[in-house]
Amino acid sequence: MLAAAQRLRRSTDFAAAVRGGRRAGRGAVVVHLTMPVSADPSTPTSSQPVRDNSAEQSSAPSRAGFVVSKAVGNAVTRNQVRRRLRELVRERLAALPEGSTLVVRALPAAAEASYPRLATDLDAALAVARSSRERRSR
Repeated sequence: MLAAAQRLRRSTDFAAAVRGGRRAGRGAVVVHLTMPVSADPSTPTSSQPVRDNSAEQSSAPSRAGFVVSKAVGNAVTRNQVRRRLRELVRERLAALPEGSTLVVRALPAAAEASYPRLATDLDAALAVARSSRERRSR
């Protein structure tokens, strides 16, 4: 189970991750990944002392939330899919940069998907979401 500090619970947190994050869909899941903004060395600096927020940003844990709609199935099926996804994300959350926000949305195909297939789909979607950020910067 994810620790309380690693879970998304407020709808505003979900909305921010879905609107501002990178979206990638693979098979039975769609992921929305928001990565923390790194300091840009090209920004002008002033002679005024600036408060150092790097310690605060680096201590923020990566967080995850799950969206499993009624289109996936009845309550038993939705909870089973949610439990599987929660465990898969728990194993992979440490690999994300500190302060990342991840929303995993299950598609109706997730109801019939096996645990290994969900793992493969999640890994592929995370890889695309992480790499597209680097590929688009020109």
